[in-house]
Amino acid sequence: MALSDGMESRRVLRDGWRGFRDFLLSSRRFQRLAAAFPLTRPIARRRAAQLFDLCAGFVYSQVLVACVRLNVFAQLQGGALPAATLAARASIPVDAMTILLDAAASLQLLERRGRERYGLGPLGAALLGNPGIAAMVEHHAALYADLADPVALLRGEPGERRLAHYWLYADGTSPSALTREAVSPYTALMSASQPMVAEMVLSAYSFARHRCLLDVGGGDGSFLIAAGEQAPGLELKLFDLPGVAAIARERLAAASLGHRASVISGSFLVDPLPQGADVISLIRVVHDHDDDVVLQLFARVREALPRDGVLVIGEPMSGSGADTVGAYFGVYLHAMGSGRPRSFAALREMLSQSGFTDVRARSTRIPMIANVIVARA
Repeated sequence: MALSDGMESRRVLRDGWRGFRDFLLSSRRFQRLAAAFPLTRPIARRRAAQLFDLCAGFVYSQVLVACVRLNVFAQLQGGALPAATLAARASIPVDAMTILLDAAASLQLLERRGRERYGLGPLGAALLGNPGIAAMVEHHAALYADLADPVALLRGEPGERRLAHYWLYADGTSPSALTREAVSPYTALMSASQPMVAEMVLSAYSFARHRCLLDVGGGDGSFLIAAGEQAPGLELKLFDLPGVAAIARERLAAASLGHRASVISGSFLVDPLPQGADVISLIRVVHDHDDDVVLQLFARVREALPRDGVLVIGEPMSGSGADTVGAYFGVYLHAMGSGRPRSFAALREMLSQSGFTDVRARSTRIPMIANVIVARA
């Protein structure tokens, strides 16, 4: 009882302090004083800049979209170019192109090199090394369309939802009937961004200790190929919808892995998972689905694994040191119509509920790309 009373007292104190803080920060007089006082001036300026970035964020993202669609970064890979050259190639007036290039330079996507020439900035150069980012930038057109009226989206008002049409498996209706043509766009998008995710997962957990890996929802086999390179003696299995499985067979054969890789088609919503693997991976699968589906999936994974078999989950997680992950994926998945970002604690509870033990988080170098959870059956 004393412990409960102490916790309640601390909660009251925290709430009281936060209420006082909110009162001060919302006071225009306090804002003026904070901006003028030398010790608080840096904080006030930082807060003002953060608010401005939130207001201007859509403009920033559209500057990035324009640079990607005009292939600006690739054109500058060989060296700086004049604005007039880039403008002529894009069929855009020089003045308008200069506005875009200056905006990109202010965002560190580009850099001014002299009076008229532009080269890659640190963020633009980094983007070139990660093709998946450019693919996601192009894909975000669908997200922006769904967010044209964010309140209507949150209220569930009728309207065309482009993300829901893009991720066709999200509504759960007859996913096994989806054709290869229907699944090809999102499979290609996942493939483009998979190298970054695979690098995070494989640096946090080695599959070389295992005999056979089953990648559930494995897409075109990109993660399985990366895992196979890490562990040359590992038997490889992939399970995904029939339309996706057809793409994976071709990709694995092209990677010369046909002799030790097998692809099984089906839906984990209705079909039991293949047996025989001592480790199963779920890479960017769990957060795409609602809790009831995830619990059903965990149960099927538990049934497919032998005693002491291992489940490896790799995906962005909320509350993992990358605070914006929850904000981005929370809105994205709501627009998609399925899933939600989850914390390690939430996933650990769901795994324990499904019969898994020894559930542990493995840190990665870039949490916003992927975190890793390892659980034992």
